[in-house]
Amino acid sequence: METAVFGLLSRFQLRVPDATLVAMSATGRERARERHWICARRLRERRRQLGLTQVDLVRRLDRRGARTTNRVLSEMENGRGLDLGWLPELAIALECTVTYLVGLTADPTRWEPDPRPSWVLGPDVPDVNQL
Repeated sequence: METAVFGLLSRFQLRVPDATLVAMSATGRERARERHWICARRLRERRRQLGLTQVDLVRRLDRRGARTTNRVLSEMENGRGLDLGWLPELAIALECTVTYLVGLTADPTRWEPDPRPSWVLGPDVPDVNQL
């Protein structure tokens, strides 16, 4: 019974650095969706900055052994079918960092998050390191 309850609870909670459990509220789900859309938008924006078509990007991915189609890429750019496992290959093909794709930095070449990345979570989200 305890395992079943923990399994149910873990679906609705997330672990923060201080090891406390915080219930994921509607605003938590909204923040997660926003981060998802940031990544989808950045994929398209970065591809366009480089002057690449979806077919060009698919060819770059294919050369790295990451087979996909422009239809799948279009779905990713529109927020559907975005798979975190693809982020390293996408970042290499788009000549940027994963940190940039997930919205932790505004600089496509920077690996470290911007000094104060709380804007990714929203202005009303407290910094867990200061709690």
